[in-house]
Amino acid sequence: MTASVIKGFKDFNYNTDGYEGDGAEDGKSQDGSETLPYIDESPTMSPQLCVPQGPDGETVSPTPPEGLLAGGDIEKGLEMKRLVLSGFLASEEIYINQLEALLLPMRPLKATATTSQPVLTIQQVETIFYKIQDIFEIHKEFYDALLPNIQQWDEKVTVGHLFQKLASQLGVYKAFVDNYKVALETAEKCSHANTQFQKISENLKVKGPKDSKDCTTTVSMEALLYKPIDRVTRSTLVLHDLLKHTPKDHPDFPLLQDALRISQNFLSSINEDIDPRRTAVTTPKGEARQLVKDGFLVEVSESSRKVRHVFLFTDLLLCAKMKKTAVGRHQQYECKWYIPLADLTFQTLDDSDSCPSVQVLPEHEIEEMKIKISLLKSEIQKEKKAPKGQSRVERLRKKMNEQESWLLLHSPTIPFCIHNKHGKSYLFLLSSDYERSEWRESIQKLQKKDLQTCVLSSVELQVLTSSCFKLRTVHNIPVTSNKDDEETPGLYGFLHVIVHSAKGFTESANLYCTLEVDSYGYFVSKAKTRVFRDTTEPQWNEEFEIELEGSQYLRILCYEKCYDKSMLNKNDNEIVDKIMGKGQVQLDPQTVQSKNWHMDVIEMNGIKVEFSMKFTSRDLSLKRTPSKKQSGVFGVKINVVTKRERSKVPYIVRQCIEEVEKRGIDEVGIYRISGVATDIQALKSVFDTNTKDILVMLSDMDINAIAGTLKLYFRELPEPLLTDRLYPAFMEGIALSDPAAKENCMMHLLRSLPDPNLMTFLTLLEHLKRVAEKEPVNKMSLHNLATVFGPTLLRPSESESTKGQHITSASDIWSHDVMAQVQVLLYYLQHSPISFAELKRNTLYFSTDV
Repeated sequence: MTASVIKGFKDFNYNTDGYEGDGAEDGKSQDGSETLPYIDESPTMSPQLCVPQGPDGETVSPTPPEGLLAGGDIEKGLEMKRLVLSGFLASEEIYINQLEALLLPMRPLKATATTSQPVLTIQQVETIFYKIQDIFEIHKEFYDALLPNIQQWDEKVTVGHLFQKLASQLGVYKAFVDNYKVALETAEKCSHANTQFQKISENLKVKGPKDSKDCTTTVSMEALLYKPIDRVTRSTLVLHDLLKHTPKDHPDFPLLQDALRISQNFLSSINEDIDPRRTAVTTPKGEARQLVKDGFLVEVSESSRKVRHVFLFTDLLLCAKMKKTAVGRHQQYECKWYIPLADLTFQTLDDSDSCPSVQVLPEHEIEEMKIKISLLKSEIQKEKKAPKGQSRVERLRKKMNEQESWLLLHSPTIPFCIHNKHGKSYLFLLSSDYERSEWRESIQKLQKKDLQTCVLSSVELQVLTSSCFKLRTVHNIPVTSNKDDEETPGLYGFLHVIVHSAKGFTESANLYCTLEVDSYGYFVSKAKTRVFRDTTEPQWNEEFEIELEGSQYLRILCYEKCYDKSMLNKNDNEIVDKIMGKGQVQLDPQTVQSKNWHMDVIEMNGIKVEFSMKFTSRDLSLKRTPSKKQSGVFGVKINVVTKRERSKVPYIVRQCIEEVEKRGIDEVGIYRISGVATDIQALKSVFDTNTKDILVMLSDMDINAIAGTLKLYFRELPEPLLTDRLYPAFMEGIALSDPAAKENCMMHLLRSLPDPNLMTFLTLLEHLKRVAEKEPVNKMSLHNLATVFGPTLLRPSESESTKGQHITSASDIWSHDVMAQVQVLLYYLQHSPISFAELKRNTLYFSTDV
């Protein structure tokens, strides 16, 4: 991608006051009124859609600045809104005329294609004018609907639905962009081969606006084909302006916000394939080499992990490390190795042993580091408010940077092995299948071209490596300490996601989706739909509840399930199921934190997946609401349930445990992977009404839903299983240093629990130990299980959570207490078997009031 396509955007930043540049050229007209930035419309460049960006290159979230439309500014704001719309309507008229000019020769060219003297073949016509008719119809309908609203303008006029509909049809642009390069190449070839077509393509007549003196202008086909490329960017900029001048209580506001979010997600998905900074590098031999993709990856080198900056060029892959330089000197890269793409191959199932082996750290070490980082973040926030706390903040930041870098280095486990066909292998570790797929697809796309192997001289290599520093698009290692304090900290709480359906498959397949969210700089798989067999239009309609830890993105990956046993890989981490498509959406707090479900469509390789989501903050999730129906089991005190059932342990706990041990103990991620929410709600309803269908339903239900039902039962108890009263004592007990004192205290606390709570806890404890015995198969260690269940069984009451603590939010409460909650459960899980009778009989433990 050449830089000139985004000329005019170099100084174009959205800040808290809207967008600005320097002077009349970049965002201000001579009279000081705001104008749209200049976009280079050179038709010879590859397509690039520009997302409005903040100072650090981050995509601007669809949120207007605060306080713009207070009080008396509303009337002025609505007038500004009318002016913005009028300007956009005028440009829309010009755009429609340009599309119409393109369509004018298409019809006669198509008509002659079937005659004895065709100018072009039908295939060539369809390639050159691909999707132009559809785009024209979409914009004509939009223009016709918007025009009367502007002509009869008043404060009640609503246009948000029109922009929302326009945004929902962006899939047509994706198809156009994908075909754009082929369309240009075909038009160029046809011009060289046919003088008649050359004349037509160089002299297209575009009508001027209705009230313009200039009736028509002559434009080339090449220039007109470029027009749709920058149109979405223009629409996105207009949406920003409209939001800026629309009161928040106006019915248009949520609709415009939604349209902007859809547009930005679309632009981001386009720009994954088309990099905004693909600047050409010319080697001494005069070859044009472009940067396609770059990023920080963890390489396993000489049995240790190293963070590398990897650059994918149009003809080679280069792995570099940052050179240490003196203070004040420009930083430079040192090339570790490179592979010409003509010589690059991927690991196959048969040669997975040829990649270096890698040691994976126990999961509990990773989890402990995440909790330490959370505690540091809380400390930094506290120190910022303290007088003279700045020097301590710097020390804490440095420590956090070290810990986050450690996490970045040790958390990825998914292997990405590449070979030089001359014998050398290299192993990278990635955090998700999504990233591995992105790198693989980018390389394979380039390998479809006629590539020649190349050998770079030391001078050429030095020139290329030095240029990497200027070319790089990913500037910093992805750790929090590299971000501004004002940047969004992400969401803490629970994201509810319904995966509805998918369309766009050309052949029937066995299809399923997985959901990933980011946590501490890398992505974690959180949920998986069932496999929909032999279909082109799967209808999952499955709901999941996903816990978020500072998350900013949701990724959806669509797979084709492989049932061929011979395809099993030797490497545990390698997924053999084929990725059919993948997409990512930003979790914008204002959009997500609505009480209502928010529906969206994600585009992935021609496939559309429809999903809905809503978010519950951790503040709300800390609140436990007792059930009004005491006849059920959810939200009802445990002693009430056991007394009614005449049991020592609630029936729901016994049945779920029995079913998990029967057929879920070998399930990878049992208790960590979310079950389908609708299945969990169905089980909840059956247990609450105590119908005779419970056992039949349990035997047929997906095992993750049963595991989720058990977790939900404990989470919805009116008070946690280990009780509000004993919570402070558990926190103090686990903090004791002396092992004997800790043992006495922790056992005494168990004895202090009511009998139903204690019996249920001990039953669950032994079950979780049995699950952990299968860790080599299910990947669930004692620490993993303690992380899942600790904060559910042991949580502060609302009054306790803020007592004596300078805590400002639920995320701070979580980071402050969760480490201790996990450690309490882990202590009992690692303890030798605890017998109820022995515990009650033993009087050696000291007794104190708790």
